[in-house]
Amino acid sequence: MSLPPEKASELKQIIHNHLRKMDIHGKIREVLADTVRDDQGPAHRSLSEADFLRALQCRGIIDDVMKDLHFTQEAATDAETRSPPKPATHFVDKDVTHLKKSSIDPSRRCLYLQVLGGKAFLEHLQEPEPLPGQVCSTFTLYLHFRNQRFRSKPVPCACEPNLEEGFLLEIHRDGIGEGSKMADVTTMLSMCDPVHLVMIKTDTSSDTTLVSSYFLDWRTVLSSPSGKTCFAVELMGVGSECKVPAGVLTVSLELYPPLTETLSSDIISTQQSLERQRTAEKERLFLVYAKQWWREFLEIRPSHQSKMVKIFAQDENGISRPVCSYVRVLRAGRLLESPRQAARFVSLLANEKAPVVGGGGGKQEQWCTLMAFLCRGKGDCEDHATLLCSLLLGFGLDAYVCVGTKAKGVPHTWVLTRGTDGSITFWESLTAHRYLHKAIDPDAPALAPQPKPSSPYRTVGCVFNHQTFLANCQPSDAVELCVFDFQNQSRWKAMSEEALKSVCAPGSTTSLPLLPPLCAPSLDPAASSNQLELEMRYLVSEHRKDLELATVWDDHLSYLLSSALSAYELERCTGVSCGNEEFQDAVRRAVPDGHTFKGFPIHFLHRNARRAFATCLRSPFCQEIVCCRGDHVRLAVRVRVFVYPENTCAVWLMFACKYRSVL
Repeated sequence: MSLPPEKASELKQIIHNHLRKMDIHGKIREVLADTVRDDQGPAHRSLSEADFLRALQCRGIIDDVMKDLHFTQEAATDAETRSPPKPATHFVDKDVTHLKKSSIDPSRRCLYLQVLGGKAFLEHLQEPEPLPGQVCSTFTLYLHFRNQRFRSKPVPCACEPNLEEGFLLEIHRDGIGEGSKMADVTTMLSMCDPVHLVMIKTDTSSDTTLVSSYFLDWRTVLSSPSGKTCFAVELMGVGSECKVPAGVLTVSLELYPPLTETLSSDIISTQQSLERQRTAEKERLFLVYAKQWWREFLEIRPSHQSKMVKIFAQDENGISRPVCSYVRVLRAGRLLESPRQAARFVSLLANEKAPVVGGGGGKQEQWCTLMAFLCRGKGDCEDHATLLCSLLLGFGLDAYVCVGTKAKGVPHTWVLTRGTDGSITFWESLTAHRYLHKAIDPDAPALAPQPKPSSPYRTVGCVFNHQTFLANCQPSDAVELCVFDFQNQSRWKAMSEEALKSVCAPGSTTSLPLLPPLCAPSLDPAASSNQLELEMRYLVSEHRKDLELATVWDDHLSYLLSSALSAYELERCTGVSCGNEEFQDAVRRAVPDGHTFKGFPIHFLHRNARRAFATCLRSPFCQEIVCCRGDHVRLAVRVRVFVYPENTCAVWLMFACKYRSVL
């Protein structure tokens, strides 16, 4: 009986995992050594494969393997097995067998990181065991190491979550001509790039929470004689809970191929200590410089004390870092095609302030590392602005993050780009809206026409990017009066670029997180759209049944709504409206004389059908369509899911109905 390819792959993986658990390679090596030794003599002959198999059978190893082999591993879903393996820079949640076949290169050094389980996640101490098929909260572990990103399978939240995953990380030297060179022990000792582990909790309504963000120094494996080490990693909480343990992971590290020579643990600890000292000294010198620069800034005007000049910001682990270190030049490859599409992508990441326990009204200070922001899929305006600025810099624009306020003095950050002609454009990272800035001239005659403020921003205290920090020292920090001439030192006080480079340039300090690549979407937009549309049809039918109303669907009308949804998304991406005339003409032809047509489009950032339907019903216009009564009522619904990097989605939904007007 021949197996389909996906089942064969699954079977191979089960056998491979079982053989590895039995340490079959070690047993085979022992048998091979004994057989060769027995065969050596004056009349020895060459050892054949049949001889070797016979030796394995005599030792009972083959019987042991077959006796203990049980096919209990959960089968992969069709979607998983059909999908082609992704490169290492994408999430690795596809077929592990395929991935290993394409990833292992005997001429390249690899680090095999295994998570062998979790414990002491005390927040979930009282969590009941999930019943089979029951929807429950889950933990997912994300990894980033030297431009490679991985993701574990989600596991149910528990005090001792069943997190058991293996990740194959490539270790290779950066630099021209070194890509194919095997990394030796000295080279690896000098690699201070940690493995960034991010733990995310996803609740039953698909809402995500950042549990922990941990930087793992993997170089302890270099001192292990066996090339393998196992230890416990204590994950700390985030934000206001960054000093409180969140849980413990048991981690195993192993190098492939094994090292021919190892280092003593003293050498590794000395190297780590030197790196920490070097980083601490650079940070100390920058802090001394920043204090001096701030004193000089206050001497210009005492009122500068109240300006929004942000030099340092705390990340999710409570570590204070210069704000310039949160911005890097980020190129998205083929995943994003233009600056405006990049702005659309960033705006689709949900906006949520850092959670605070208790009241007080004060805003929790927390800027996230890019990895934590992308894994969680949501963050505050600062996270959005720094990501958008990084992407715009990658597209070759002269981009800066602005720190200031909007209406009612609410602190806010947004992005500014300067054109070669001196034009200034503001980009709102939460909505992807763009505003052309024209400053008011306070010295102009009273009756002279002045530009009207087009943006929602009120004041600006400072601007920065990956290598520049400028504080606004103009008499007024009002945006409408501000002149963004950064070369004019009487308007903008700049920090030393050399001082910023010493702590913010990539690789300048070991405490600086590396920039993760964006991940290609793994969602199928057509399949996601169809699934969500079917769920919506079911919810509408059930809702109308409760009202004792029949539901008749018009498939042709549903199809016509696609062009409108496509036009809405195109307008959000480019700012240009098109295709509306064709949609209106098609609807007129589909709705007979004497009939009325009503449509209700709405936009979501999630794919939860029940949540979306509950939101729609809060609108009286949607209620009118869904609960439509009349003669010859025909209903239509269309869903379009537009997929962006990181599986970020723009979900457009449109309800419509047509019915005969009866007076």
